[in-house]
Amino acid sequence: MTPPRATIDLKALQERLGYTFEKQDLLSQALTHRSHSKKNNERLEFLGDSVLNCCVAEILYERYGDLDEGDLSRVRANLVKQQALYEIAQALQLSECLRLGEGELKSGGFKRPSILADTFEAVIGAIFLDSGFDASRQVLRKWYSQILEHVDPRTLGKDDKTLLQEYLQGHQLPLPIYNVVGTTGVAHNQQFQVECSIPAFNILVSGQGASRRAAEQAAAKLALESAQKAVPQSGRKPRKSKAARKKSSAVTPPNPNDDQLNLKLKSGE
Repeated sequence: MTPPRATIDLKALQERLGYTFEKQDLLSQALTHRSHSKKNNERLEFLGDSVLNCCVAEILYERYGDLDEGDLSRVRANLVKQQALYEIAQALQLSECLRLGEGELKSGGFKRPSILADTFEAVIGAIFLDSGFDASRQVLRKWYSQILEHVDPRTLGKDDKTLLQEYLQGHQLPLPIYNVVGTTGVAHNQQFQVECSIPAFNILVSGQGASRRAAEQAAAKLALESAQKAVPQSGRKPRKSKAARKKSSAVTPPNPNDDQLNLKLKSGE
């Protein structure tokens, strides 16, 4: 990631965005960090956050007609969190356009995920003020249509223990058993080792982590991978939920190995 240029090419940025500002000063303000001047992007960030949440909610509502309110909220939360916005900001090459104070620039602020994510929200807020909600929606649809091609809404945001539990319940199998089998290190820097067993398949795996929860998650990930290999051999068929039984067009069971936020975004399209 390259630092901001002495001369910022706003035209190139707008081409990547797919939107041209009528009021160029709004874009300049959206790219200005509070370390640079009093007239910065914090208020635009506040506005853009609301616009972003509303637009993403609408996109998900239209795209996933079979998801309930809880699942829609979970998916949206993961699509508007810092990591997702940071990846969009990277695709837009916002780091080359930031206006930072000298101290923030020297400390590498141009590559800090929080700053880049906030800047993207500010840009959305600036588009809203420049041309209204429809223009903001159009820009966000462009980027999120790419993101949603690589997202499984049923697994996005769920941890490995939850995925393992749902997988086993779907195949009418007992829940896994977790046991702490060891700890190493001093009190403030311990490593936990946890075993996860699935007796129905004679699966026994172990995971390590800096906390019991982290170790359980690591073990659950390995156990799920083993269970998925064992289920076809067992001949068990997954049990459908009530919603799935009502909808014969149920989608293929998720693969938890898929990267949920490996967005593979293309800039400049």
